[in-house]
Amino acid sequence: MELEAQLDSAVEPRCFYPVMQEVTFPGFLLAGFECSTHRRSDGRRLDMSAATEHDRFARADYARLAASGIGIAREGLRWHLIEQTPGVYDFASAFDQLRAAEEHEIRVIWDLFHYGLPDDIDIFSEAFVERFANFSEAFATFHIAETGRAPWIVAINEISFFSWIAGDVGQFFPYAQDRAPELKRNLVRAAAAAIRAVQGCAPGTVSMTSEPLVHVTARPEEPWNSAPAAAYNEAQFEAVDMLLGNSAPELGGSPDLVDLVGLNYYPHNQWTYPDREMIAPGAAGYKELSSLLQDAQVKLAKPLFISETGTEGDERASWFGEIMSQCKAARSAGVDLRGVCIYPILNHPGWDDERHCPNGLWSYADATGARDAEAALLEAVLSVPGERRSAASA
Repeated sequence: MELEAQLDSAVEPRCFYPVMQEVTFPGFLLAGFECSTHRRSDGRRLDMSAATEHDRFARADYARLAASGIGIAREGLRWHLIEQTPGVYDFASAFDQLRAAEEHEIRVIWDLFHYGLPDDIDIFSEAFVERFANFSEAFATFHIAETGRAPWIVAINEISFFSWIAGDVGQFFPYAQDRAPELKRNLVRAAAAAIRAVQGCAPGTVSMTSEPLVHVTARPEEPWNSAPAAAYNEAQFEAVDMLLGNSAPELGGSPDLVDLVGLNYYPHNQWTYPDREMIAPGAAGYKELSSLLQDAQVKLAKPLFISETGTEGDERASWFGEIMSQCKAARSAGVDLRGVCIYPILNHPGWDDERHCPNGLWSYADATGARDAEAALLEAVLSVPGERRSAASA
């Protein structure tokens, strides 16, 4: 099926929420640059912006986005480089990306925290909250000085996922166990403080979230697991509820802290409880993305966008086509869905094993910054109608 027929821009979504701030996306497609900076278990710090050479070839990368009709990008700040001395900020590591985006009139959603932080900060501490708020305010000041506009931000990427993997099962720094609730509360407290700090010095800031969208179900032959599976599904929205002030108001949440809710969705986002066996798309027990988006709209009462989606290898184009089809179905059902972010937009080395992960629209750069495209995915991207669409094939 042609993607032009899959995405009907004329559909008028039915809004279920009071609009806090009207946000207009320049087109339906976004590109996400992998930007993780956490420390591995062997002590080595990751830097995906450097590993993909996006920091070196930002201008060429943004030229490709512009030629492909993509009008929004997700980027991440490298806090450990920006604040090497407490309270002293140097945004040189973000400058080229910011200027490249400005040159090509592409709006950037900045992740202020994408898993990594300076080594001297305890992420469970009150000092983390204060330092992060100050850092975020410094970035807002820098952004206004360079662009004349308030920034678009995601304060803390994937609070729910990060709390689990870094605070419960100990697979990400700080490699804690059985401390997920404590970590989640401190991350929400820090996100709320940071957003307030940015809003205070940059009125008009657009604040978004980025959280996994999952579906967990019990096996039909194990009905006793239905209730805990349902509780797991409900818990996926806990961090957003806290940030919105719907729960744990002592953490500082409020409806005006979130303008749009971003939801990350991959082929492995559905599984059985409690064994976590993946439910493949189309298999028994699988729930269509359009239905999950309708549930999220009712639950969260905010505009939505797919803040990450993608897969590896030859399935990239077909997965993208299915996502776009599901987006059309969700919008037809009244979901206020603003866009889809291809994530990552560049292939990158694996976090743990440094293997070449073939999951982007473009591959590694050569010495001049040129990157080979995944042809089928590029063709699918270019077929999506949008305000930023260009006939160029990059």
